[in-house]
Amino acid sequence: MRIPISALILFVCLYTHAQQTDLTTQLYETYETYKEPLLQKRRIKHHELQPLIEQYKNHPKFKVTQVGKSIEGRSLSLISLGEGPTDVFLWSQMHGDEPTATQAIFDILNFFKSDDFAAEKQQILANCTLHFLPMLNPDGAEVFQRRNRLGIDVNRDALRLQSPEGQTLKRVRDSLDADFGFNLHDQSTYYNAERTEKPATISYLAPAYNYEKDINEVRGNAMKVIVFMNKIIQKYAPGQVGRYNDDFEPRAFGDNIQKWGTSAILIESGGYHNDVEKQEIRKLNYVSILSAISTIAKENYKDIALEEYEEIPENDRKLFDLKIANATYPLLGKNYILDIGINRLEVDKKDHNDFWYSSRILDQGDLSTYYGYETLDASGHTIVPGKVYPKLVNTLNDLAALDITSLLKSGYTYVRVENIPSSKLSSPFPIHIIGKRYKLPEFSIEIGLNPTFLLKKDRKITHAIINGFLIDLEADKKTNFRNAMIYR
Repeated sequence: MRIPISALILFVCLYTHAQQTDLTTQLYETYETYKEPLLQKRRIKHHELQPLIEQYKNHPKFKVTQVGKSIEGRSLSLISLGEGPTDVFLWSQMHGDEPTATQAIFDILNFFKSDDFAAEKQQILANCTLHFLPMLNPDGAEVFQRRNRLGIDVNRDALRLQSPEGQTLKRVRDSLDADFGFNLHDQSTYYNAERTEKPATISYLAPAYNYEKDINEVRGNAMKVIVFMNKIIQKYAPGQVGRYNDDFEPRAFGDNIQKWGTSAILIESGGYHNDVEKQEIRKLNYVSILSAISTIAKENYKDIALEEYEEIPENDRKLFDLKIANATYPLLGKNYILDIGINRLEVDKKDHNDFWYSSRILDQGDLSTYYGYETLDASGHTIVPGKVYPKLVNTLNDLAALDITSLLKSGYTYVRVENIPSSKLSSPFPIHIIGKRYKLPEFSIEIGLNPTFLLKKDRKITHAIINGFLIDLEADKKTNFRNAMIYR
């Protein structure tokens, strides 16, 4: 029997997709085997990466080259492996406070260092040469800030090339004349997939190379790989992918790298529910990037329709950490219905290795088109201010001995403590600590203020919002509370 050509092509496409899906599933299920255990948090430093990089210098599969230095003299290393004709260049953390993909890079390197997946790795490394430049902005990473030591955004230095970090990136790209470039970033956790309550856990962009936003083969290949990666993420975080606006930015590296002939793929790691340190997103980076490298090696991305790129929802920014909806707010003798959008803002500790939260009201009014990682419909509940506990507590140990849930139920959100250690930055208890002489300001729900209030229904206090954390006083369950404030 003669098989039609169209049926044969369909069979080949389905078979190839099944093979790739199987690889992706295996990568996801075996991830913990390759996850680099020395990297477990976002605030990683240059010196923590050096022992990891050092182990590859004497490994026969890898080549490590120092390709530059930061302004403060920290080394920039390129780790390469493979013998294939297609050069794939991946760089991370050109913004110092965007480290998720840096961790994923070392997971990927562990994968290639292992003896597992021998056939898959052979196919990749026979067709591709991979180059990794982790932590392009180590000076910014040292103090967990976006910009470099010069105070500039390295991603806006592609034309002037004032920064040694930008000069290094340009020089490496040019020397490789890379076919594909993965520009790895983090974005705000407050981005959502357009018109949905779902966070944009991963966002993509195939940057434009001119104002007209033309699509040539180079940019088209980037779009096709992005479509491929989107399908992978949908399997593990359905509906949680966004697409960046592609307006041309003539100073940006991504746009210029596309212009210089490298298919540039921007990947942004956003938010994921209860993933403060972005470890689940790190895993999604690992799985999707490795799968993308595999499809580049096989060249089966070429069969993907460009139109599918535009079907990815655009990035939006309408997420709060906590949204209180339909609360009754008494003001000057009248009652108003109010939605309140609250974000928990990180405050770095002195050594930039950890942080505490100082939350703020970001918006209020009709927030019906906005969403929250956590949302409470407060219909029928009235906002009431918290009171100061009337007894002076001597030490934090004495405070720990109190039944704080009972205090909250009784309307107290502040406790005076006589001896507050000077080293203490925040309250570890779900109640604010205030100094002996601290005068509480007049209560108000107002943008920019710390969100601390109680919700009452039928004369009973049911919920407390303390430093932007929601505490259900009627439910016996663990909350995601981290810290309250100290006002001296």
